[in-house]
This record gives sequence, C-alpha cells and structure tokens, in this order.
Amino acid sequence: MTEIQIAAVGDLMVKRYIISEARQSDGTYSFDPLFAKVAPYLKQADLTIGNLETTFAGNGPNSRKTLRSSGPIFKCPDELAPALKKAGFDVLVTANNHCMDYGVPGLIRTLQVLDRHGISHTGTSRSLEESRQVLIKNVKGIKIGILSYTAGTNRIPVPASRPWLVNRMDTGKINREIRALKKKADLVLLYLHFGNEYRYTPNKRQKQLVNLFFKNGANIILGSHPHVLQPLESRGKKKFVIYSLGNFVSTKLMNIPYTQSAIILNLAIQKDQKGNTNITNVHYIPTGVDRRLTSGSSRTEVVPIRDALKTGIPDRTGRRNLLNRMLNHTESILKREKSLH
Repeated sequence: MTEIQIAAVGDLMVKRYIISEARQSDGTYSFDPLFAKVAPYLKQADLTIGNLETTFAGNGPNSRKTLRSSGPIFKCPDELAPALKKAGFDVLVTANNHCMDYGVPGLIRTLQVLDRHGISHTGTSRSLEESRQVLIKNVKGIKIGILSYTAGTNRIPVPASRPWLVNRMDTGKINREIRALKKKADLVLLYLHFGNEYRYTPNKRQKQLVNLFFKNGANIILGSHPHVLQPLESRGKKKFVIYSLGNFVSTKLMNIPYTQSAIILNLAIQKDQKGNTNITNVHYIPTGVDRRLTSGSSRTEVVPIRDALKTGIPDRTGRRNLLNRMLNHTESILKREKSLH
C-alpha cells in the first residue's frame, strides 16, 4: 500500500502593491516573505500544484502589453518563480485568461522561466511537439496525470496558425486526452479555468463539464477563475471536484474581502497492491492574504488563518475581525457539498 498527499491552491495573482513591497533596495525582488507562513504546509505534501495567473514577460523589447485584452494585464518579476519553488510548488498550470496578456513572446518566456527554476507546467506550449507531451508526475510510484484548460484568454486571439499555444475548453479534445491519459496514469487530475467571477456557486455549465469529464475518466477536477471559493464535492473514492479554489494570492478585487481568502486543499491518495488507486481523505487549511503595517511600511503575507488567530492579533487593527470573517466564510462555502449531489 502506497499513500501520497496532493496539495492544491487556486490563483496566484501577485500584482500591484504585493510586487512593490517585494522590491529590495538594490532593485531586485524577494517574494519569500509572502509565502513564509504557508510554505511548511505546502512542503508537507508529496505534490503541490497551483494556477500561475500572471506572466513572466520580462522587460525586453518583446514585453509589450496586448492592447486588445478585455481585462487587466498581468506580469510579475522573474524572482517570483524561485520563491514559488522554495515555498514547495512542484507544478503550475498556465492555461488561464491571462496567459496571453503579453502575447506569444510573454507566453513563451513564462515557460522558459519556469523551466529555469525546475517547476513543471502544463496548459500552454511553445511548439506543437510540446503540446503533445503529457505531464505525468510519478510520486512514490503513483502516476498522476495532469491536464489544464481555460475557457478564454480575455478576447486576446491565439494565432490561428498556432492553436496549440493555449489549451482551450474544447470538450471533444479534452475527453480524448483524458481517455488517452487514463491508459498511462493511475489518476487523472484536471485543472480547469472556468465559471463566473465573484460567484460563490458553480454555474450550470461548470456542472455539465464536470459531469462530462468524470464520465470520461477524470478523477480530480480543480477549478479556478471565479476569484472566490466555490463548493467541493466527493463522489465515492474515485472522483472529487472543487469548483473554485479561490485566490491563494491576490490584492483585494472589486472591494470583496473574500477575494483574498482561500484554502490549501489536501487530498490523500492510496494505491493498493492490486494497483487500485483511491482518494481516501480530503481536508483543507483555510488561508487568507494578511496585510499589516510594520515600522511604517506595509507587509503582505499569505497566512493559515487558524494559526494567525492564535498569535494574538490585536482587535483594534481590524485584522483579527477580517480573518475571522474569512474563516467563517470559507467554512460556510465548503459545507455546501451536500447540496450539489
């Protein structure tokens, strides 16, 4: 009997003041403090995965913004990549609505930076050949196949001659890829960028897609894009879905505090001597983006909420009240599981 732990988090949206706070006096950036409090939990898992909802487009002549985007444009200093690796991330999915923010050059450079720091990735590709390669992580003898797709790219067109740059939500193609991967892996994990932003419940299309992909052999489906948590659901020992993991890292969006509350999802996976692989346990650690003033300057950290509340945060700052609200909100959303059956 072999058992492993998979940890998963949602959107990594490192932008604006979070980037400014990471800037050092010599012009470089250090993002290690951002993850210091959650790194021990991320490292405990045998495989840790998240959604890189930004680009490493750099500052060269090819780092121009895509002007046709229907949303904001994201990029982050390269120093974020080694910080994510150090914090415990093994895999980052890159198929999301911001992957084309800096066009094809930005997409390609992002993958180069991830490669440079030894972080596996899936969802976008630099070539047709790369797009045909399947990400399978062999974790203590359990083969985890990982696929990633996005419902859109903020209306930024993917070049018609290179559709393989971005894995789009093509159901026929996804079903074929699930079935093919099922023959090579013990467990198939889908990370889908879909749903409505700022909605706390999955829409009809999300539910339809989840049911379809389960029917075709998916075992674990992780959702992102709504920027807030949506419910989770276990279906026996072979199937699990969380419709949205929320924002693991983000500034506050639309003045909604819950765009800064999320979880570290932990899934226990067992493979018996006959080769049967099951999901044997599901639990989560509520997290929040905590910003505070220290010595006249601000500092932002992702914190395990229960740990943070034990440290005696003074009520007068408002931080304790906010973290309590985040915790209560997280638990109320994730207790809605039964209503989805």
